[in-house]
Amino acid sequence: MGHSSSTSSHIKGGDLASSFGKFFKDFKLESQILSQETITLIKTHLKEGDLQKAASAISDALRDIDNAPLNIAVTGEPGTGKSSFINALRGMEHDEEGAAPTGLVETTLERISYKHPKFPNVTFWDLPGMMTTTFQPQMYLKKMKFCEYDFFIIISSTRFKISDMHLAAAIKKMKKNFYFVRTKVDNDLYNIEMSKPSTFNKDEVLQRIRNDCVTQLQNANMSDTQVFLISSLDLSSYDFQSLETTLLKELPAYKRHIFMQYLPNVTESAIDRKRDSMRQKVWLEAIKAGATATIPFMGLIGDKDVEKLGETLTLYRSYFGLDDASLETMAKDLNVSMEKLKANLKSPHLLTVEKEDESLGKKLLRYVEKFCSVSGGLIATGLYFRKIFYLQNYFLETVASDAKVILNKEEIFKESLGSGKAYLLQDVGIENGKSDTTSS
Repeated sequence: MGHSSSTSSHIKGGDLASSFGKFFKDFKLESQILSQETITLIKTHLKEGDLQKAASAISDALRDIDNAPLNIAVTGEPGTGKSSFINALRGMEHDEEGAAPTGLVETTLERISYKHPKFPNVTFWDLPGMMTTTFQPQMYLKKMKFCEYDFFIIISSTRFKISDMHLAAAIKKMKKNFYFVRTKVDNDLYNIEMSKPSTFNKDEVLQRIRNDCVTQLQNANMSDTQVFLISSLDLSSYDFQSLETTLLKELPAYKRHIFMQYLPNVTESAIDRKRDSMRQKVWLEAIKAGATATIPFMGLIGDKDVEKLGETLTLYRSYFGLDDASLETMAKDLNVSMEKLKANLKSPHLLTVEKEDESLGKKLLRYVEKFCSVSGGLIATGLYFRKIFYLQNYFLETVASDAKVILNKEEIFKESLGSGKAYLLQDVGIENGKSDTTSS
């Protein structure tokens, strides 16, 4: 008896190992939340039919992913737009409580920390510009606790200063990653267009700014360094997307999930990345549950499952900025009622029953059928997933597509907006929401 069950777990494990490998191949490197070593380790356990070890390796990986801290250092001289950049990444308006104060003259020589409002594991550190201190680069980094950061962003709104270059060289020596970000490019474009409207060419101006930055870096022997042109007021344009991709590629895999979750939904590709990251987590949880289950779990959906689904849905909506509090702010900004805004979205209604003759259980089973017909039935060969995992996937897809609706459906709100209020659309990323191809 023991022999046949070990053979069946070997077969089950072999099937699982191949579908596990296939699943992760579908994601680009910068979106994978498991390192290659971890993927190989889990696959090996599955191939050997040791489902217990596989489940335990998945548990360890999920624990690392959930608890990963992310510390981002932002440095630059006063007036370069550090606070605006930090606020933009935290998805906060300048006048919100807890936002980094903008427009102040830098007086502090200490670093200041700003937590992300939704992700307490993510901290932005505003470091004083090196010019405002009397330290040498090495000493400055020690004083600023350089070993605590995952990477450094060196910001300038005009030319990069020699102190920026010295700092970058010191960071490089200490084997940390740093990125040059040139802010306020929207200001430059506006000013040049105002002064030379007839000869103005946006792409040429951007290229000129880029070349200028590159030349400065070459003169400082930093020719292999990229510069990202950014406007903190409009993250969907310019180089923000390529900065995002570069950071993700260079972060350790287990920290990618937290990074992708906190990024604002400024483009469709940012929403897709967020969704892909969550998909991998749902899948890992499902395999862990399936690997340790002795009987197929295709049973009915119980009350406990519904409760868990409710929590999951709330979490997804919050990650994608579609929770009730965010929607209320959006509705206010756009001058539409909350009902009207919600009427254009599917996710707020997933767990409510509209038809009298249908129970919630029946409605949820319909979702499972819908999801299975699109995704080709069982996610992993030889393993029955509990229905709750299909539903989590279905909810995730729904919330992500709602986020794109908000991003792209300017016309929903057109009728309730006079032309003077068009700028409000920008605040929620609707006007500039089209996926930005020029910067990738």
